[in-house]
Amino acid sequence: MIKVVIKRDESTDKITSIEVKGHAHKDAYGKDLVCAAISAIMTGGMNALVDKDYRFILEEGHALVEALDIPSDYDAVVLKTIEIQLKTVEEAEKDFVQVKNL
Repeated sequence: MIKVVIKRDESTDKITSIEVKGHAHKDAYGKDLVCAAISAIMTGGMNALVDKDYRFILEEGHALVEALDIPSDYDAVVLKTIEIQLKTVEEAEKDFVQVKNL
């Protein structure tokens, strides 16, 4: 199961971190389209961020984008887009992906 945890700043409601852990195990390693979709969403989203104040982790079974300061309005839209994309995969693959907002 892939578990996604999304955290927000209480005062602005902007997303401040998105962490993804685990594997879907829907198909064999290298053929798992759920894992591929989540990886593409996270990698593309990280590449679209323009602010420099982030901590990034992108490795097998673990991805993290964590703002070290409140994101700009542009980056807030990028982070919200990542959230929507992850939730779209969750809707289609409920047995393999779980998205939690904290």
